[in-house]
Amino acid sequence: MTLLLTTPGDPAPWLKALQAHMPQRRVHLWGQTDAAILAQIPYALVWRPPADFFDGLTELRAIFNLGAGVDALLTHPGLPKDVPIVRIVDGGMAAQMAEYALYGVLHVHRRFDRMADQQKRAEWADPGICDPAETRIGLLGLGALGLGVIERLRPFGFPLSGWTRSFRSVEGVQTFAGLDSLPAFLGACDVLIVLLPLTEETRDLLSADRLALLPEGASLINLARGALVDEAALLERLNSGALRFALLDVFHQEPLPPDHPFWHHPRVIVTPHASAATLPGSAIAQIAVNIDALERGEPMVGAVDPARGY
Repeated sequence: MTLLLTTPGDPAPWLKALQAHMPQRRVHLWGQTDAAILAQIPYALVWRPPADFFDGLTELRAIFNLGAGVDALLTHPGLPKDVPIVRIVDGGMAAQMAEYALYGVLHVHRRFDRMADQQKRAEWADPGICDPAETRIGLLGLGALGLGVIERLRPFGFPLSGWTRSFRSVEGVQTFAGLDSLPAFLGACDVLIVLLPLTEETRDLLSADRLALLPEGASLINLARGALVDEAALLERLNSGALRFALLDVFHQEPLPPDHPFWHHPRVIVTPHASAATLPGSAIAQIAVNIDALERGEPMVGAVDPARGY
């Protein structure tokens, strides 16, 4: 069986991982493969495939997305409608996102934002220490990535809560489910960490009205997708001081335009969609297991429901 690989970056790390985990399978690179071979390929490994990528791939049995987010793939104009899509579950990203989220939480909890402001004024003043029990952390999304963040935060003693669209029980975490419970959840978040997938249901979930439900002086960390948040409303809340701080890794438009107010806002830290990256070795190991499962007629881990968007 052969595989077709496309990625906008250097394919070498992926080819190395494929050789390590699936040495028996031949790998073809898109753009360097004859049409006759493309017509026989059963498995495609993709990350943001070109517009004409799926042309001529008439024998596909599965499409493996080389990341957790499938929102871009699901809107691809050439995406075959009857071919299973499988996303990477974690792929080394949970630990990386947990590190990023932990930095953001500690930045606020230990008042590094306030000390940075004091430094600009050459002001020597102790900002004080906050009891962890008084910094309430809320996770918008309790999938594999959200659970990874929770495990990293547990030892610090922060009160933890989480919101999902359908009920999920997590030990030691106060959980909320459904839109009706979202106001109560948001109202109890001193730091809100956004980790939901982008779907039609979650687009603009953090609207102006919902951002206004966050407590005065709350902070926002967005590691998910920019389109989950009303950026104009977020900027307004930051300008007014209603929100204390935002750590933003994702945006409506990427790269973030040079003239965007977030770049130089005193209450914002901007990072270039760099909170986590799929590790090729971990991802390809998952794909190898899933291909074997598919060929045995068994379910694949990470199979996407296009109707739900993840």
